[in-house]
Amino acid sequence: MMKTIQLNGSEKRVHAGKIFCLGRNYENHVREMKTDVPTRPVVFLKPSTALLGDGETIVRPAISGNMHHEVELVVAIGKEGKHISSDNAYDYVLGYGIGLDMTLRDIQNEAKQQGLPWSVAKGFDTSAPISEIIPKDRIRDPHALEIRCSVNGTIRQQSSTRNMIVTIDRIISYLSSIFTLEVGDLIFTGTPEGVGEVNAGDVIVAELIGFTKITHQIQAA
Repeated sequence: MMKTIQLNGSEKRVHAGKIFCLGRNYENHVREMKTDVPTRPVVFLKPSTALLGDGETIVRPAISGNMHHEVELVVAIGKEGKHISSDNAYDYVLGYGIGLDMTLRDIQNEAKQQGLPWSVAKGFDTSAPISEIIPKDRIRDPHALEIRCSVNGTIRQQSSTRNMIVTIDRIISYLSSIFTLEVGDLIFTGTPEGVGEVNAGDVIVAELIGFTKITHQIQAA
């Protein structure tokens, strides 16, 4: 069954399309991962089967013993476009939500060491929990939002979207120079510092403070 995303305040549901994710888009996270600030956006994709709704269980695959949380602002695309200018980028936005880029860190580190793709580490089933989408007209400035991730009631990550290295308009412009953006496509815009391990039984809460949040329990396969 095709995954859909819910627009807050509406019965409207939109079929989810491509899931784009940005790596290394907060400078303090780049530092904690001991990597360099990229000269252009670092982009990877997740399949739609990675999507997970509020309250559903995040499952760590048996191949991994070390799963990390990464809280992110998510941009939902509301209009098809290609070669979109930064000046016009927000015309293509449907709204914003909060998401988690769940990552099998041990599998990712192995892939990095061997120069291999991150698809398994980032794209497994349940690796992309996402909230309802807040319509863009309710958010005056998407770069003045607070995002937060708590595990078992303890805050692990909290930052402002003003700390993004590559802003949303530039992300949309860059992606659309390579891919056709379609209605229902989602963009995970990168995570701030504070990523860390979660284990079976943990409860994780991701928040777009003042707008929406999601709550999930962790389970080992």
